[in-house]
Amino acid sequence: LALMAALPLLLPAGPARADCGDYPAPGVDWSRCDKEKKILRGQDMNGGRFAETDLRMSNLSGARLAKANFLRSDLTRAVLRGADLREADLTNALANRTDFVGADLTGAVLTKAELPRADLTAAKLARADLSKADLGRADLSGADLTGASLRHANAARIDLRGAIMAEVELTGTYLYLARIEGTDLSKARNLTQYQLEAACGDAATILPPGLERPDTWPCASD
Repeated sequence: LALMAALPLLLPAGPARADCGDYPAPGVDWSRCDKEKKILRGQDMNGGRFAETDLRMSNLSGARLAKANFLRSDLTRAVLRGADLREADLTNALANRTDFVGADLTGAVLTKAELPRADLTAAKLARADLSKADLGRADLSGADLTGASLRHANAARIDLRGAIMAEVELTGTYLYLARIEGTDLSKARNLTQYQLEAACGDAATILPPGLERPDTWPCASD
């Protein structure tokens, strides 16, 4: 009987469960929690877990979220202006009209993320993986996309004016009416003539070797 009573003490502990009542802190686990419309400005939550978390319309401006996990989270209309999201995982995240202005997403994973009309003005996206992401009508003007991958992404009507595009991967990227006026694409990878002619450039757009400037562009100047 004594041995049987001791058995529960010998069994391995199960996985820790998210505690939605925990205060914001590094490594916090808010997976699948309801955090809609929360004020979390400037909080240090580096390495936090927010998988499938509802963060709609929450204010995380200036928050420290490096290496955080936002797998399938809902960031619709959230504010992450100036947030540190280096190497964060936003795979399949929902970020419709989300404010990422000036955010640091260096090395972040945004594969298949939904980012229509997101504001990524002046964001740092060097080496970010945006493969198969939906960036329709997103604003990436002035963003740093050095070495980023937009492979097979939907970038229709995206604004790339003034963006840094060195070594950006554009294989299969849908660039219909993408704004590239004045953008330096000379070092972009795998840009095709077909993609170029579907986009909206001007005389100041710098092209990669081997591509020709279209006689006319599909967009009228602003």
